[in-house]
Order: sequence, then structure tokens, then C-alpha cells
Amino acid sequence: MGNSITMKKQIPFSLILLLFTMCSFAMAQDSSLTESAVVLHTNTGDLFGTLTIPDGGKNIPVALLIAGSGPTDRNGNNPMAPNDGLRKLSYSLAHENIASLRFDKRGIGESKGSMKSEASLRFDNYVSDAVDWIRLLKKDKRFSKVIVIGHSEGSLIGMIAAKGLADQFISIAGAGKSADKILKEQLNSQTKIIKEASYLIIDSLAAGYTVKNVNIMLYNLFRPSVQPYMISWFHYNPAAELKKLAIPVLIVQGNNDLQVSTEDARALAAALPKSRLMIIEGMNHIFRIVGDRKENLESYTKPELPLAPELVKAIVSFIKGKS
Repeated sequence: MGNSITMKKQIPFSLILLLFTMCSFAMAQDSSLTESAVVLHTNTGDLFGTLTIPDGGKNIPVALLIAGSGPTDRNGNNPMAPNDGLRKLSYSLAHENIASLRFDKRGIGESKGSMKSEASLRFDNYVSDAVDWIRLLKKDKRFSKVIVIGHSEGSLIGMIAAKGLADQFISIAGAGKSADKILKEQLNSQTKIIKEASYLIIDSLAAGYTVKNVNIMLYNLFRPSVQPYMISWFHYNPAAELKKLAIPVLIVQGNNDLQVSTEDARALAAALPKSRLMIIEGMNHIFRIVGDRKENLESYTKPELPLAPELVKAIVSFIKGKS
């Protein structure tokens, strides 16, 4: 089956052609669900995703799941943390008669070939791709509405993409401030030399200027090829972007998250008072209920751990319009 949409070129890597191709196959994990391979053809290569639908699902909601930063694939995994968080979330939603589409971002997983080079990537490329995934889902007559669910960095991508398109938006572990401020907070515990050198680079990038001479100790973080992306990323303030949404919004945050704080979630909620805020006791960054720091870190490589029940319950209740 195929559909195509011709779109105007507005930003680098924007889609010229949208083609939705699907090849269904039964899930080995659960015979009551069906997964389909989804390919989004773009002018720079193909993006790949997985559509999960409960058997017999018609006129049902569908959620677009957007992964977080770094080499994180459609299932929520990266080489150092195979936790399967987004895959498990998609299956949990399907059991509640909610379909979902999760995908590999540009340069990640099966979509690796869609990125020309690290130096050419911009944050807006991710936003543009999310916009077109939303448009694709809205054209599918099987779905009653489209919900965007963004995790971590995917929260910011999702809230920007959702404007004027999606029916609902859900932020999970989304930052409440711009990325330059977050980086400074994360580097605050470093030595004075490292911290001061880092802050100078961050301030330059936040002002829109690249830095040629980077200290070797900071090269991996601020290498020249990644600086243009950081400039484009620093440009956005999540709280300001969330204010632009005129759709129902749910903000979910665990209080055992080592990467994003409950203060971030409260900042987002304060920016949009009509949003719904849910703080989940004991939940960490990858949707698991954990205890001390050791258990928290170990959970990142234990995909067999169940998701926090409160997370799934809150998302399903929000999507179905229950209190």
C-alpha cells in the first residue's frame, strides 16, 4: 500500500516525498498484536519505523513515540543501555487498544544511512521528520487521533512538531530549560578548569558561534562536527515551546530520574497551567521503579524489568480522556 505527498522544501533534509510502505508480520511475543515495518522515504535516505497495532484495531488512537538523545533507537536502546523502554511502552499501549509508531531517528539504527554527516545534522531535521511522521499517521483511516509521546530530548522534538498537527502531547522526562543550561548544570561538578573552559564554549554556541580551538579534554563533547547541531539545539527553550500548544498536554516525570529532575517537569507545567502533571514515585529515566543509585544504574541494562505501572496507567487514562 502506498501514499505520497509532495512537500515544499523549507529546511535542510526536509522531506520531498512521503511514501508509506508496510509489510505486516505477526509478533512472536504476543499473538494478539501485529507489527508492521514502516518506511519513510526522504530526499536524503529512508527512515525506518515499527507500527504496533492490536489485532482488529479500527478507529483507535495512535501514538508517535520519539526517542531521546544520543544513539537511541526506536526501542529506547543504545549500545550502552539496552533497556527496551519504548518497545515495552508500545506493547503496553497495544494491550489497551492504542496503536503506536516508533522509529529510528536520522543516523540511528536502521535509519543510519539517512544522515550525510554529523556536521550537516541540525535539531530542526529531527523536528521536520517528526512532523512528517505525524502527517503520515493522520492520513491513515484506521486511526481516530494522533498523540505525540516524546521521551527526554524527544519531548522537545515532539512538542515543536505537535503544534497544529497532533491531537494530544505527552512529555516523559522532558527538560524544562534550554540544553545549554542543562549542560552547564551537568558540568558544574567538574574541576574549575574544565568547568570554566566548558562554560566559555557553551556560551559561544548559545550565541550562535562555533569554537575552533577545543581543549583535548573536552573534544569529545564539543568536537567541531557536533557544534552546529548544538547551536540549533540550544536555540529552543522547552517551556516557551510548550506554551504554543493548544492541545491537551500530559507531563510525566519520575522522582528517581538521574538525568532530568522533577523541577524540570514543574517548570513545564508552570509554562502551560492547563497541562496535567504526573510525578511518579520511584520511577527513573527509563520508566522503571528503582531504589538506590546502584539499582537505578543497573536497570539500564536489564530490559526484562517491567515498566512502572503508574506510567502506563497515566498515559492510557490521558489518551482515553479519563480523569
